Amino acid sequence: MVEQSFISTNNKQWLEIEQFPGTQILPLAEPVAQGSIHKLRMTANTVIPIHYHPCDEYVYVLKGIIETGGRECTSGAFWFTPANTKNGPHKAITDVEIITIRLGAMGIFEEAST
Repeated sequence: MVEQSFISTNNKQWLEIEQFPGTQILPLAEPVAQGSIHKLRMTANTVIPIHYHPCDEYVYVLKGIIETGGRECTSGAFWFTPANTKNGPHKAITDVEIITIRLGAMGIFEEAST
């Protein structure tokens, strides 16, 4: 019999994303092969450069203010990015926490500007 599974995120280990200093990820599930449901934290002024995913991606802002594609999003904002569409840059205006659902592989990131 298949059963529901539950995860307490309060005691799970956040992982540093070395490629993007100031970011941490908390993996929650893999809904499809190479896909990801995860929480992401960004400290204020952190930037994730323009990138493309070969799959659809959904993002919900849990807390903070993040600018993405020139638009400022606050707690409660939700956005959808279709596969192979320009995504970002994402800039944390304040400390930010988001939930992301990505339905496939990660994709390609442009070089971060210094």
